Parts: sequence; C-alpha cells; structure tokens
Amino acid sequence: MSSSASLVSVPRLVVAAPSSGSGKTTVATGLMAAFASRGLAVSPHKVGPDYIDPGYHALATGRVGRNLDAYLCGPELVGPLFAHGARGCDLAVVEGVMGMYDGAAGEGELASTAHVAKLLRAPVVLVVDASSQSRSVAALVHGFASWDPEVRVGGVILNKVASDRHEALLREALDSAGVPVLGVLRRAPQVDTPSRHLGLVPVAERQAAAVEAVAAMGAQVDAGCDLEGLLALARSAGALSCAAWDAAEALAPAAEPLMDAAPPPPLPVPSPGAAPPDPHRPERPRPQAPDGLKIAVAGGAAFTFSYAEHAELLTAAGAEVVVFDPLRDEQLPDGTRGLVIGGGFPEVYAAELSANEPLRKAVGALAETGAPVAAECAGLLYLCRELDGMPMCGVLDASARMSERLTLGYRDAVALSDSVLAVAGTRMRGHEFHRTVVEPGSGAAPAWGVRAPERRVEGFVQQGVHASYLHTHWAAEPGVARRFVERCRTS
Repeated sequence: MSSSASLVSVPRLVVAAPSSGSGKTTVATGLMAAFASRGLAVSPHKVGPDYIDPGYHALATGRVGRNLDAYLCGPELVGPLFAHGARGCDLAVVEGVMGMYDGAAGEGELASTAHVAKLLRAPVVLVVDASSQSRSVAALVHGFASWDPEVRVGGVILNKVASDRHEALLREALDSAGVPVLGVLRRAPQVDTPSRHLGLVPVAERQAAAVEAVAAMGAQVDAGCDLEGLLALARSAGALSCAAWDAAEALAPAAEPLMDAAPPPPLPVPSPGAAPPDPHRPERPRPQAPDGLKIAVAGGAAFTFSYAEHAELLTAAGAEVVVFDPLRDEQLPDGTRGLVIGGGFPEVYAAELSANEPLRKAVGALAETGAPVAAECAGLLYLCRELDGMPMCGVLDASARMSERLTLGYRDAVALSDSVLAVAGTRMRGHEFHRTVVEPGSGAAPAWGVRAPERRVEGFVQQGVHASYLHTHWAAEPGVARRFVERCRTS
C-alpha cells in the first residue's frame, strides 16, 4: 500500500439484505448500470470471496469488479483495496454478501457486510424481498437498522412488490420505522440470471444474454429507485483516512512470504484452477519485464475465477501476464515460463477441455520441466489424470469427479511444503467452493494443512507445481507473487 495515508472521499453505498436471495445482485448491478448510464464513473465492489457477481458488475460499469474480503485479506486491507479500485471514480457501489450480519462462521461480525460497511464508513441500503409480507416489513427493517448502532442503514429498497396496493401497505408500515424508502421494484423475470450448482452462471458463459440482463437491471432500477436520493446518501459517507493499495509498493517490504514467529506443529501427512489490468482506470506506470518473462494465466469460459490484484502483483513483480483460453488455444503463449490456472467450471466443459489434447500435452510438458505452475480448484481438476472419466493434463496422479456435496467456507491453513508459492510454515487464509472430489486429496508433499474448521491435509506440491482446492487472495501475502515470479525467472 502507499507509504502515506490520505483522505478517501469517494461517495459510496453498501447494498445489503436480510438474507441471500433478496435481490442484492439485481439492485447493486442495476444501480451500477443506472449511474454509469448517466455518465458517472462507478467503481464496483463485492463483499466476500464471490467471483461471479463481479463479472456482472464489470459489464454494468466497464471497470474490473473487485472483492473486499476482511477474512482473506484482513480488516486492515479493506479500506486500501477499496481506495485502489475506486481511484478516480465519482461513485462506488459495494454489493454485500449473504444476510447483512452474516460473517465468517464462528468469527462474530468478521467479513460480514455490516463489518465492511463500518470499515468503509459507508451508509447501507437494505434490499428487502417484500413478496410475502406487508406491515411486518417495518419490524424487519427496524430490527436490522437498530441491531448495531455503528451500522447506518440510510434507506430501503423494496423488491418483488406485487401491486400498487401492496406498495401502499409497505410504505405505510415503513413510515414508523424511520428509514426512508428509496426504491420499489416489481417482479421482473427479464432481470433474472440463470443459476446452477455453484450459483449464477458467469458472464463469460452467456455474454450476450448477460449484457441484456444487466441492461434490464439498470432500466428497472432507474425507473423504480430514487437515484438522486441514493446519490445524496452516498455523498454522506464519511471520509476514509487510508493509503490506496498499490501492487508495486505492496511487494517492497519483503522478498519472501511472512511466517509465523512460531509455526504450528505439522499436521500428519498420509502416506501414499485473471482478469487483465483495468484499462479504464489511470494509474502509475507498471514495470516492464526486462527479460520478457511471460506468465500464462488461464481464462475463457472454463476458468473465470480470479482476483484482479493477482495479475497486478505478477506484473509489478516483473512479469508479463498473458491470458489464454484452454477451450480454444492449442498451445501455451510463446515463451511461457510459468502458469497460473485459477478457479472456474472445468466440470461443465470437461469434454471440450479433454478434446483439446495439444494444450493438455503442452501443460504437461511445461510442468515436466519444473516450471512454476500454480493451480487453484478448477486448475487442480485440470491438472489431474482425469475428470469425470475424461482425460485431463495428467500432471497429478489423481482423478477428479463431480459430487453431490457442496464444500463451501473459509479456511485457516498453513503451508506444509516448500513450494513456488510459499515456504513451509507460511500461514494463509483461504476459501473453498466446489462440488467435486479429488482422489487422493493430497500428494506425498501436501500443499496445505487446513487448521480450521477441521484439521486435514490438502493439495499437491511436486516439482514446480502447487495445486489445491484453496482459493487465496495474494494481496494478503504479496510475497507469494514475488516468489512465484522469481521461481519462473530461475527455473
């Protein structure tokens, strides 16, 4: 982050709800699109580790959607990462996660929408699904507005309102709650987005339909919400005193990932898957790769899960980041010295990924040379011998298959093996989100020992490969990017 703090006065709103499914994504994305259509530069943000909603935010604003995760990155980085994304903008809209007060399990308010709103000193707009209530809405809104006096609920948007009569009943009830109604939205099927086993279908898989859906969200919000009132509320946000996060400066303090002063005892070891930098935001010049060091980053419809800061850190560490599509490209980019394969939906595209045999062989050949390969979740599946019976890259002697069980949640982990990403003993927090199983779940040198919520080993470290289910945010430990680039340079 920058060496000196400054006041961040970007107008901002946090869009929250009493529970998931209330319409946060529709309202937040619609607000972004509506304000952007009026000529405002809108900075889009998402609370938590979600990779899919930011894709819709990017469509609405023309800017990279960025995550604000107080668990993965720590509360101290929420403000700096926000300031980094919102630099030069007229307005920031932050979409919350789950219910407003729902955070990391067993950690109180940590990483909840309410926690992030307090860290940003931002007013909250509460989105309420009013489809099955009338007067009770007042009790609901009053409860959420008064639960934590440090959270300022500045307005409510009523969603899925059935009729003029229904709206009148809701408004009458809310007159006594002390929270102004800043919008009323009727049921509108055209703004719905399709879902499947891990949530909404990503933008990259339905580009044209997603563009239409985002336009419909913007039109609905424009017609049903008091945009001037919402903008006035956003402008009432208190100034933040913090330094904007900067990739180059984040890399400066240390050459290696930090370690615990006293690493925890090792866990037992069983025997034997980016977004390019944002072109819409002016920023200081980035260092070039003087030796032409190229790191290939998997993209396209099968690999859509990444944090923008990862590519920014790799670039700041001296690499040239080149995005390729494993569904279409038959070879890795010329001169590839390292490979990053993030998360996504390889199970949906298993047949197409398997059919691209030239690329599978190229990935295997690169890994065989010992070149650094970092794979998270979908990347882990792609490196396996097979996925649902279809051949994959064969880098790992493991097979993957779809499962009925959803694995979801934050993880506290420690690196068990020296790797291209971390030295053994490095503590990191991560997130799991998948409906697949890899057998075996770890190799002779596991990647991580998961310490919470349960103790287990996970992932693979072999030669230059680091592959696991754990999604991590490198802004929390920038030395990971530096280490990876240095291994690419010397391998």
